[in-house]
Amino acid sequence: MEGKEEDVKLGANKFAERQPIGTSAQTDKDYKEPPPAPLFEPGELTSWSFYRAGIAEFIATFLFLYITILTVMGVKKSPKCNSVGIQGIAWAFGGTIFALVYCTAGISGGHINPAVTFGLFLARKLSLTRAVFYIIMQCLGAICGAGVVKGFEKNSIFETLGGGANIVNHGYTKGDALGAEIVGTFILVYTVFSATDAKRNARDSHVPILAPLPIGFAVFLVHLATIPITGTSINPARSLGAAVIYNRDHAWDDQWIFWVGPFIGAALAAAYHQIVIRAIPFKSRA
Repeated sequence: MEGKEEDVKLGANKFAERQPIGTSAQTDKDYKEPPPAPLFEPGELTSWSFYRAGIAEFIATFLFLYITILTVMGVKKSPKCNSVGIQGIAWAFGGTIFALVYCTAGISGGHINPAVTFGLFLARKLSLTRAVFYIIMQCLGAICGAGVVKGFEKNSIFETLGGGANIVNHGYTKGDALGAEIVGTFILVYTVFSATDAKRNARDSHVPILAPLPIGFAVFLVHLATIPITGTSINPARSLGAAVIYNRDHAWDDQWIFWVGPFIGAALAAAYHQIVIRAIPFKSRA
């Protein structure tokens, strides 16, 4: 009992003074910079954890497309859902990402988005081998998810409602759409880097953060802002899956925007985080 009382006393007095937050925060938690992932990792191809992570990305992206496209089509189809509108669709995307990232983060990192995978690859958080495998599995999962949605709807209704495909909406140019996708993906990938940064977790360990929450909220906010422009992609797999199943010319005409924009946004976010944010000294030196 004496030992326990001493532990309690130490715990109560561990931080005698109020701890600052932000870059000036000091903790007793050591931080070690993780080494960059190798460009090629042949050993991954013989590891079950590698394939398990790919399966997790497939299932998560499948569920993401299934839930979100059904939501989009439900809002368009049913007068009862008109009051939900853009806010409901944005919540569906953000809430689904929050749940799925929470479920898969410990297995694959919970990317569920080729743009996120690309940004983390540029920052050397994963190998090229794993990045390519993730992107393939994400795209396959998205196609299957959109396909299941089509199976639930009559073909004529599915086509009338646009299959949940991303297109440039009337009143906006392709340049507008590209810019919206770049900025939107920048916000998302920047949030991913910030919420999962081990250096930040060590520095601000007294400020608890659940990484999937800000990531899901970022997705919600971006959708709220850009649904009127492109329906919001910020996820090439989401756009590809819907376009493959819908398969109409106007969906394919704009498809490049939903790959180029997110990849540019992800690259800018990776560069900003690694060069600008991570350049801040971890601890002030006397």
